[in-house]
Amino acid sequence: QVQLVEFGGGLVQPGGSLRLSCSASGFTLDSYSIGWFRRAPGKEREAVSCISSSAGRTYYAGSVKGRFTISRDNAKNTVYLQMNSLKPEDTAVYYCATGPCSSAFVPRSYEYRYWGQGTQVTVSS
Repeated sequence: QVQLVEFGGGLVQPGGSLRLSCSASGFTLDSYSIGWFRRAPGKEREAVSCISSSAGRTYYAGSVKGRFTISRDNAKNTVYLQMNSLKPEDTAVYYCATGPCSSAFVPRSYEYRYWGQGTQVTVSS
């Protein structure tokens, strides 16, 4: 069974950090580009970041650029999203998914096939 699972969400104070992990079961991630998306309460799902299978291409939304870093360890079948300098507006459920990644355009969620169940990130004092 193909499955993605996110780990690492939680409650953090503004200015704090979290590292999200996206692990796969039933398949290996090394041939897939992976995207991170988030959905805040009352808002549309938005693309946060993505990384190509070889890690040669990455994309960051303007709102997270300079604060978030995406990386992957194909040997561990895991993709990471390091989130620093977190703000209350980063509060959302974060999802990882398999789909195309280019540094030139915003990832489109409808092009992403396999999704995790999401992990809650809450930034609050």
